[in-house]
Amino acid sequence: MVKLEIPEGDFEGYIFDCDGTLVDTMPLHFRAWERAMQLSGLQGRLSEELFYSMGGMPTRKVAQVLATHYGLTIDVEHVFHRKEALFLEMQDEMTVIDPVVDFARSLHGRAPMSVASGGPKPVVRKTLELMGLESLFPVIVTPEDVTHGKPSPEMFLLAASLMGVRPERCLVFEDAVPGFEAAEAAGMKHVVVRSRVVD
Repeated sequence: MVKLEIPEGDFEGYIFDCDGTLVDTMPLHFRAWERAMQLSGLQGRLSEELFYSMGGMPTRKVAQVLATHYGLTIDVEHVFHRKEALFLEMQDEMTVIDPVVDFARSLHGRAPMSVASGGPKPVVRKTLELMGLESLFPVIVTPEDVTHGKPSPEMFLLAASLMGVRPERCLVFEDAVPGFEAAEAAGMKHVVVRSRVVD
């Protein structure tokens, strides 16, 4: 069960990552990445440890990091689109991460909320829509909206600006190191969402 430890603070705005934070999609993304990389020349299994260390990183950057790690020469755009197509085929297996979604629902109409995700905007929107969450988050920021994705603070700073909230008054919900680093760089406190079950 995911337990949330909410830090002390006078927060006025709330920023949520999507994958692995609001919605339990990371195992599905892993399967999609593994298959996409195998179709691009990867022999054997994809490292789960490597994959999870890149949580929140823009999809195209993940493709480049994986290709470099495994010594593969790939067409990043081709792998990007193939991976997202494979993921979309599995979207009916998604479930929400209840404690995070319950917290967000409790704030609906009381405080501005946004999503800042490393995924492509159409996929993030579709994920939120399928889970019945799109009405909670009028602001959605993805790598298409900034020059640098996580761990740069740009996405969180843009989300704060679009919500009309000063960065230091924002609380970020994240599940991966790039997101924690981005929140800290933006001057924001963050909640660690431990959605991954580690054996």
